[in-house]
Formats: sequence, structure tokens, C-alpha cells
Amino acid sequence: MDIVDLKQPDLYFNRELSLLEFNRRVLAQARDEATPLLERLSFLCIASTNLDEFFEIRVAGLKQRVELGLGPSGPDNRTAQEVLTAVSIQAHELVDEQYRVLNDELIPLLAAQEIRFIRRTEWTPEQETWVRKYFEESLLPVLSPLGLDPAHPFPRILNKSLNFIVSLEGKDAFGRSAEVAVVQAPRALPRIIQLPAEESGSGPYDFVFLSSVIHAFIDQQFPGMQVTGCYQFRVTRNSDLFVDEEEIDDLLRAVEGELASRRYGAAVRLEVAHDCPEEMVDYLLNKFQLGRDDLYQVNGPVNLNRLAAVCDLVDRPDLKYPAFTAGLPARLVSAPDPFEVLRKGDVLLHHPFESFVPVVDLLRRAAADPGVLAIKQTLYRTGPDSTIVDALVSAAQAGKEVTVVIELRARFDEAANIELAARLQEAGAHVVYGVVGYKTHAKVMLIVRREGRSLRRYTHLGTGNYHPRTARTYTDYGLFTADPVIGDDVHRIFLQLTSVGRAPRIRKILASPFSLHAAMLERIEREARHAAEGREARIILKINALVEPQVIQALYRASMAGVRVDLIVRGICCLRPGVPGVSERIRVRSIVGRFLEHTRVYYFLNGGDYEVFCASADWMERNFFRRVELCFPIESRPLRERVVRELKFYLRDNTQAWILQSDGSYRRRTPRAGTAPFSAQQRLLELLAASATV
Repeated sequence: MDIVDLKQPDLYFNRELSLLEFNRRVLAQARDEATPLLERLSFLCIASTNLDEFFEIRVAGLKQRVELGLGPSGPDNRTAQEVLTAVSIQAHELVDEQYRVLNDELIPLLAAQEIRFIRRTEWTPEQETWVRKYFEESLLPVLSPLGLDPAHPFPRILNKSLNFIVSLEGKDAFGRSAEVAVVQAPRALPRIIQLPAEESGSGPYDFVFLSSVIHAFIDQQFPGMQVTGCYQFRVTRNSDLFVDEEEIDDLLRAVEGELASRRYGAAVRLEVAHDCPEEMVDYLLNKFQLGRDDLYQVNGPVNLNRLAAVCDLVDRPDLKYPAFTAGLPARLVSAPDPFEVLRKGDVLLHHPFESFVPVVDLLRRAAADPGVLAIKQTLYRTGPDSTIVDALVSAAQAGKEVTVVIELRARFDEAANIELAARLQEAGAHVVYGVVGYKTHAKVMLIVRREGRSLRRYTHLGTGNYHPRTARTYTDYGLFTADPVIGDDVHRIFLQLTSVGRAPRIRKILASPFSLHAAMLERIEREARHAAEGREARIILKINALVEPQVIQALYRASMAGVRVDLIVRGICCLRPGVPGVSERIRVRSIVGRFLEHTRVYYFLNGGDYEVFCASADWMERNFFRRVELCFPIESRPLRERVVRELKFYLRDNTQAWILQSDGSYRRRTPRAGTAPFSAQQRLLELLAASATV
């Protein structure tokens, strides 16, 4: 067999372009007629939010690389400028498609259901009267228009805020003839306003945009002058935090200091109304030091994700996904004492099909149990008003030894996590911020309980965050176990996070940045050896992103040796499948549906004695080398069989599965003639929601 150079760039997709492809699949859900109408609107908003973050982090990073003159950073060997050029082309296509879907498909369909967005040119006299009153009472007192002249420089524009550039003619009371002004929309007011049916003579679900209200009465802001144009705009800024980890002596203060600057980072994108004149566009581009590639002219509101509020305001269950009640395993239902249940065997939950409540209940039980001496937990994202944090506070106030490792640098949750840290410290908990230089992304809880004359450890390990709200929309596995070896492993890991010392010897758990990467390479290579020996070999991976070059090369070698590889990768995938002689035996699919696929599962056939792991880690450089991640085995045979069975549901999916092609595009699977439609998520709802399982 010819030797293949597995480092050649054309074997790798660019990660930024792959991420845009994922957003294309999300946007496809907004076009899917099988998706309930309000959920289609929600998917449109999700696509918009995703694109915001893409610009704030990924595009911002590329621009910094260009400014610093850095070379290619990925195995595809593209320069940052080459990637930026390609990103601009694809992102413009995506944005154009977003507004086409909104204007040509969703707005007419919503109007047919009496959910209407009323343009200011279409207001009835009654509606205009109500809107004018709203403007005068709620908007006028807080608007501060800024005429631009030598005494009034261009204002600082907050990241992703709604603003208006206004052209003027005439002179004011001081004889000044300012030609341009900026009006900033108040952040405290909703961007979409529901018209009250009784007061305005509107239908049950008539809405107006805040931008329309400001636009309609903008002339009141400039008495005695003529407004000749008013155009909304929004600027997206670099929102990545920079913390010099070699210089800081207090991580909390360093992160707090960076949060304030995030709002005014370097501009990376300008969105303006589609009818904004060229001279105004050029003026704004110049002010933000952006080029034409950074300009996005849109036919509609510059912030589409604000439309998500409509999904909550409209009470139409027939236009949303059917409600369901999350299930509970029979063992937890029949036994009131969770500690007794776990002493008899492990329990596995698959959220959101199964409830997250047992996780909260176990913590609450531990907080009140006189036998519980200590609770240790990691928190990455947990949300405001968290029931998890409530239980930890109760435990600390009850005199338990509570230790919480909070990741202050969980992107866009930094401020919330700082508040949680303060609250826990006030309650008497020990709060640490992990290890400088390594984000603590592991999801683990340890409860130490005195039982008779001995101590027993109860552990919960998960693939997702301790976040009750996202547990209703993200798919994740959570394992409860009283296994003493796993309990000891977790104990040693917490010692490492809260104290100092060498990497501990752990027996069952695989951890980043120490053992996980090498362990995955070894298992992939073991499957390749088995295939080379003529034995059946199989790998199934379910992850959110596949980027790291060494594991991709190992998967290529496994495919070349004869291993059958199935990859279920929700988002970024840099591996190129279907390359003759390299990746012919690798299939890559992405599942995009009602729930955000978030489980990380690794399956290796291992000559028939198969191994199944769940983990907090995706297969990216950051997860292997720059984060604290945990990968835990599923050892109970019934639970292993269950996980494999559920993995195979995803491989059978022919309604929400997208297959990655060798050119980097994705093709949606559809049922073949004579084959029934099959959705993995729907099947799991049928099996697990409001029902009992192992």
C-alpha cells in the first residue's frame, strides 16, 4: 500500500467554514415545513444568535491574526486572510437567506395565523394613536439624540446595540447646521412590542418593532430641523476576553476588569438597513474602521434574534412542538432513598427525555442529610436563580463542607459566574476558580456520606452543564454511581483542582489535559490492529466538534486498516470523509432537530469486549490540552447496551440527519422508497419521556 501523507492540507476542512455549514443546517430548520411554525421562527433566531457569536469570537480572532501577521493556524494550511475572504462570501449568503426566509416565508405564514408584524406604513389610526402614546411616555424621556459636530464626536457604540444614523437639514436654535446625528435605542426597552387589542383595535397577536416606533417619530427629536433619512445600524465587536495568565495574581479581578472592555472591543461587523445611502454606509464604515467585506445590508430588523420573544408571547400550542413530561427511571420512582438506589447499582439519565430533577433532588437530599459530611462540585454554566446553587448554599449553611470549582471564563457567562461565586462564599462554601491556564469544563459532583463506621462516596458525572434550563433543551447523559474506584478518582481530581501537586493516579476516569488524548489514540490504534488482523473493528463517536489533527490522522489510519468508523458530529468537523484510500470507511453525520445534540459518547468494539465512555470533552485541541475534562466509563452491562442502542438510533435517523460529503457540503437524509421515516429524538421521546427504563 502506498504511503499517504496524512498531514496534507486537502485532507482537512477549515474549522470556521465548517462552523458556518452547521449554521446553514440550523437555518434549514426554519425552512422545514415539517417543523411547527413558531419553532421555525425560533430556529431563525438561533441561527442569528449563532452568527453573532461567530463574528464576536471566530471572525474577531481571524482579524487579530491578520493584524499580527501570523501564519496558518490549522491543518488546512489556510492563512487568516484567506479564511476571512471565504467566511465573508458564505456569511453574506447566510444572512441574505435568513432575511429571505423571514420576509418571504415566515412573515406571510405567521400573518395567516393572525400573528402579524405591523409596518409603520400600515398602522391604522387607532394603532398609530397607541404607538404615539407609547413613544411619548416610554421612549421620549429616555432617548438622547446626539448631533455630530466638533463639540459632539461620534459616540461609543455598544456591542450589538440598536442605533440609528439620521441625516438632517436646517439649523438649530444655536444656528448650527449639523447634517448627521446618532440615536441610540434604550437597552432597557423591548425590541418588539405587542399591541394591546382593546386599546389599539389590533388583532390578538399584532406586534411592532421598537425600530419602527423610533423611526416613525424621529422628527420629534430634532425640532425645527428636517429629517431627510433615518437608518438603523448595529455593530458587532470582538467579545473574547484576554487575561494574561502569566501576569495576573487574582483571576477574579482580572476577569471582572476584562468584562467592562468587552462591550467596546474592536468592531468586526457592521449591519445597516438595506436602504441606507452609500454616503451614510461609507461614513459608518470609516467610523468603525471596517471594510466592505464587513458590511451586511439587511432588509428587516438588524437584530433578528429579538424575534425570539414572539415565541414566548404567543400562546399557540398548535404552532409549537408538542409538550412532553420528562421521564424517570423506574428505580428512582419506586425507591424514596436515592443513596440506597445507588448502592445497588448505577443509574443513567438521558436528558431532556429523562428529567434533570433527580440531580437537583440528590443534591437537596445531601444538603439536608445529617450523614453527609462534604459536597464537591464543578460549575461551568448553571444559569441565574439556579436550583443547583440554592442546594449548595443550603448545604453550606447546614454546616457541610462545600467546595465549588467555578469556571470564571465560561464564555458569555462570566458575569453570572462571578455573582454565583460571591453568593456561595457568603454562605460559607469554599470557592476556587480551577487552574490558571486551563478552563475547568468537567461536569462532576461528589457527595461524601458517613454510613456506619465508614465513609462512602456518591458521584454524578455528566456530559452537560448543571443547568436545569438547558437540561430541557440539550441532550446530555448523566451517570450516578457509588463505585468506590470512581469516587476515589473524583476525590483525587478535586484535590488537584483545589490544591497543588503532581497529576494524581486515577484508575477508571480519563482526564484532560493528562490521559484522555493518549487514551483515545491508543483505542483507535487498537481497533486498527484488530482490523489488520482480520477481526471485526468498529468505532462510533458522538461529539459536538472534531478538530484535533492527531486524532483525525488516527481515524484516517484506522479507516485505511479496515475499521468501520461512524462519526456523529453536531457542529465543526475538520475530517474529510470519503477520500479514496484514506477515509472510505468513515461516515460523518450531523443531527439537527428539536433538541441541541450535546452528548459526547465514545464507543470502541475492542474485539467484542466493547467499551463505552461518556465525556465532557469534544475532540478539539482545547479540550484535550487546555481544559480540565473528564471521560468516564459506562460499566454496567445493561447501561452500556442502552447507550449503544441509542447511538444506533442516531445512525438510523433519516429525517434529521445530514451526511457530510467529501466536498464539505452536507446532504440531508430522506427516507428511501418503502422506508418509514425515523427520527432518533422522536424515538427517544417515545421510549424515555414519562416512562420507565433501566
